[in-house]
Amino acid sequence: MKRYVIPVLSLGPALCLGLLSATVAKADTATGSQAFGMSAVQGAVGKYGQAIGANVRSMDPLGNFGGNVGYKNSGTGNVGAFNSGTGNVGAFNGNNNTSPTSGNGNIGAFNGNSNTGQYNGNSNIGAGNGNFNGGNFNGNGNVGAFNGNHNGRGNH
Repeated sequence: MKRYVIPVLSLGPALCLGLLSATVAKADTATGSQAFGMSAVQGAVGKYGQAIGANVRSMDPLGNFGGNVGYKNSGTGNVGAFNSGTGNVGAFNGNNNTSPTSGNGNIGAFNGNSNTGQYNGNSNIGAGNGNFNGGNFNGNGNVGAFNGNHNGRGNH
């Protein structure tokens, strides 16, 4: 069976590199599955999101608007629309959080919203991740959709 590489250049080189670094894993050649280390994924996504934020701020494409690209962003270094966190790519990320340490470095849409406490809903890839968490350190480092939502008031 031949293995093929499908080009995803339409996503842009920076996003491709970020996604590749976020999904580096050992492949099981017998089943074709991959084993992901969540700490590696979370670290890669967080670094990528923050790097995007730094790059957008340094470009300052919108003059006095805090280095955001898109519509109605109130955070810093966001690409997309309706973002309030820092270094988010997509739309509707990092909104209605009680702490500036929540809802940051997300890629996709509807990530890291309406969290109470600190360090909730950060470094997610996909859609609908890391929302409505209480306490501290909940709903972080998710890949896919609808993960890490509605966790309790404890610390994880």
